[in-house]
Amino acid sequence: MATEIERKFLVADDRWKAGAEGKLYRQGYLQTAADRNVRVRIIGDRGFLTVKGRAAGITRLEFEYEIPVADAAQMLDVLCFKPLIEKTRYLVEHAGMTWEVDDFAGVNAGLVVAEIELEAEGQEFELPSWVGLDVSDDPRYLNSSLVAKPYTRW
Repeated sequence: MATEIERKFLVADDRWKAGAEGKLYRQGYLQTAADRNVRVRIIGDRGFLTVKGRAAGITRLEFEYEIPVADAAQMLDVLCFKPLIEKTRYLVEHAGMTWEVDDFAGVNAGLVVAEIELEAEGQEFELPSWVGLDVSDDPRYLNSSLVAKPYTRW
């Protein structure tokens, strides 16, 4: 069974950027519901289809499959709810862990969040000094929520 255990934080400042290289992400949702969502994503020249289940705490089922990038592009353009999520993702190493920092663009410009994937809900980790408020339990910061209510409209 595929599970995702993830904590999400607002980013307090730009100190994480030193030496970080990002990749552009374009993603949209075919379905968003309380118990599941279905996402299409393009990262560079690769396409992905992801199904996520209802969260229980910071844990939820997640299944991700690579699909032809042309199929992903057509789904994003024709089938996905608008607006699409546009962001640059940076991988930042800190204290032996990899943080994913998402710098949003478009209608979510100005939002920067850092996520860390864990092996267990109670796993301990060191917070980088550039990490701010824990928003793991705030549904407004879910990418699927940012489609329905973009950050620039809060």
